[in-house]
Amino acid sequence: MRHDPSQTDPAIRIHPADDVAIARRQLLSGTRLESLGVTVVGLVPPGHKIALRDLSEGTPVRRYNQVIGHTSAAVAAGQHVHSHNLRYAEFARSHEVGVDARHPAAPAEPATFEGIVRADGRVATRNYIGILTSVNCSATAARAIADHFRRDVHPEALAPYPNVDGVVALTHGAGCATASEGEPITVLRRTLGGYARHANFAAVLIVGLGCETNQIQGLVAQEALEEGTRLVTFTIQDSGGTAKTVARGIEAVQRLLVEANRVQRQTVSARHLVVGLQCGGSDGYSGISANPALGAAVDRLVAHGGSAILSETPEIYGGEHLLLRRAVSQGVADKLIARIRWWEDYTARNQMQMDNNPSSGNKAGGLTTILEKSLGAIAKSGTTALVDVLEYAEPVPAGTHGLLYMDTPGYDPVSATGQVAGGANLICFTTGRGSAYGCAPSPSLKLSTNTALWQRQQEDIDLDCGPIVDGLATIDEIGEQIFRQMLRTASGERTASERHGYGQNEFVPWQLGAVM
Repeated sequence: MRHDPSQTDPAIRIHPADDVAIARRQLLSGTRLESLGVTVVGLVPPGHKIALRDLSEGTPVRRYNQVIGHTSAAVAAGQHVHSHNLRYAEFARSHEVGVDARHPAAPAEPATFEGIVRADGRVATRNYIGILTSVNCSATAARAIADHFRRDVHPEALAPYPNVDGVVALTHGAGCATASEGEPITVLRRTLGGYARHANFAAVLIVGLGCETNQIQGLVAQEALEEGTRLVTFTIQDSGGTAKTVARGIEAVQRLLVEANRVQRQTVSARHLVVGLQCGGSDGYSGISANPALGAAVDRLVAHGGSAILSETPEIYGGEHLLLRRAVSQGVADKLIARIRWWEDYTARNQMQMDNNPSSGNKAGGLTTILEKSLGAIAKSGTTALVDVLEYAEPVPAGTHGLLYMDTPGYDPVSATGQVAGGANLICFTTGRGSAYGCAPSPSLKLSTNTALWQRQQEDIDLDCGPIVDGLATIDEIGEQIFRQMLRTASGERTASERHGYGQNEFVPWQLGAVM
């Protein structure tokens, strides 16, 4: 980031080569931007772009010193730049692999948090019992089992188990009406397997119907799961019906709670943190404040040996050349390019386009093209080397640390579900419009891009990055705050979304292929 946080102008120019600045507040016609040398012409909403020079039709427009689109009409200096005069257009971008691959030096004082060490050495940030379903048909029974242990309804059920964070049912709408082999069922099973193995679950039940395509035995075999004291499976048909299934599940959870409650938190290295990076309800400030501040926190995490997972392929599209510059090898670069090409084909055969973004809320917040959104979204990943590229819900390889990329859709619940299945034990989620989201079994930290959102929706936000926009704090200062908040959250401090009870409904596996 190149702008001076102490400047008093009501607009921010991010890089000296940029053609636009971003309004800190609503700007009226005639407002003079002294340090930028322009006068506002017309109304410019907060978070939106102002032209800093005259731009003829068809001119490439730069923000972050990167092209975010081409003008669709002539634009005069001081005018509002948005969807009425800026459009997406393809242009050549060079792929220089590895030229920015940076490995940070380890800090002198290692960071730690209070984690839960499992018998196999993995470290958890939460301690849940999970109830998964093989198919939508068993969702009602699974939820009934979990509801028996709801603290807000039956506080006495978990009272004897203070070290257990809860019993959650993670249900979905798939598992049948699809081929018994192939990518759709493989990805679903990989997702369920990732959750069944997740360190944040002390134990898991998997409940099926019995006749579904996604047979529990097939799931267990594909994912090499081991049934026993930590994994219990059964079906409604074999149990003799819904009521008997619910009773069987409640009895099983009661047994599992005793062992789950025996855990004690202990001091562990920050290298055991795997953080999923999300942004939703983005705005024009996202790439100025919360996203680069989260990136600064990620740089700290990686320096301490931890890992972060960047995702949402449709929302890094057009900015992938920046990630390729950070790839540790041509092989890693090739995997990222392959996922981009898959998405281009996927959208084409479904009569869509990769520039089918930003959303209406993003546009209202000042984002115009997918290029602009992607460049801001990539800032969440910081500046360190890209060490690997994973497919959806693919586990982070044992012994791998640093920044990873996971191929996911841009839809936040689907994307975060894949990250957690891959091993993320914490989610950091930036928002400029006010997204409300939580994730079980991994806690989700919500970061606001602007102080107006923080003031309006503070009950859903954990940390405000708006002081960066207001010139009251630097990206590095807020990045340090986010990193310390990560450690506190991993140590058991509850997030806003956890206090509201978010998490069970946000489990959304990526549903691929035809539904028959």
